[in-house]
Amino acid sequence: MTDMDLQIHQLPPHLQSDLDLFLAENVPGMNAYMISRNRLSSVARLHAMSDRQLAGMGLTRAEIPAFVFEDLLTG
Repeated sequence: MTDMDLQIHQLPPHLQSDLDLFLAENVPGMNAYMISRNRLSSVARLHAMSDRQLAGMGLTRAEIPAFVFEDLLTG
């Protein structure tokens, strides 16, 4: 599956909600779909990891959106 093949509706409902909320709170005025569509595979890949694997990267599951969209949040 390529990055462009993954659509937001293919993500589990809880992950869709978490991602939508994260973008609404942190990137106001932007079209969340347009911003996120190229990053969805990264979000999905990280969510597929175990908590132990994420911890090895210094991440918690809740921190995944901020990690994937980090470049949009820092300026």
